[in-house]
Amino acid sequence: MTLFLGLGIAGIALLALSLIFDGILEGLFGGVLSGLFDGLLSLPVIAGFMSMLGFGGAIVLGTTGAGTVVATAAGALAGIVAAWLTWKLSRALMRDQTTATPRGEDLVGTSGSVVTSIPADGYGEVLLRLAGQTVKYAAKSTAPVERGAEIWVEATLSTTSVAVRPVER
Repeated sequence: MTLFLGLGIAGIALLALSLIFDGILEGLFGGVLSGLFDGLLSLPVIAGFMSMLGFGGAIVLGTTGAGTVVATAAGALAGIVAAWLTWKLSRALMRDQTTATPRGEDLVGTSGSVVTSIPADGYGEVLLRLAGQTVKYAAKSTAPVERGAEIWVEATLSTTSVAVRPVER
């Protein structure tokens, strides 16, 4: 029973270490095994197998009158299932695609409103929506634009400033 509990605890400790040292086992072999096992030898998969082997074996050994061989077989079966589920989950998480990160060029053609009036020879401030978020930018215009006016972004001048023109209705 102590051996099984020790394996289970070692598996949990290995899982905690895999969160800190992600990919260390794959890096130890210098990419020799990359693609061969396709993530089956990752630390989370090994930790899942080891902990379920230990805890599953301890549960079977403690609750039934079966011997060590049966407990080891049951623990190994539980470990294989846990390792497979860990492998499938990690593959699904690695394939997760996010949308593209918004860039300043995405602002061109959007409308917004003036927060601080824009003089003809200087900068003011405008509120724009970028990826669903309201963002304040410094704005320059060829003609003066009053506070509260609706504007249209013509170009991005820098990461924090845009060139705008007033919307004519």
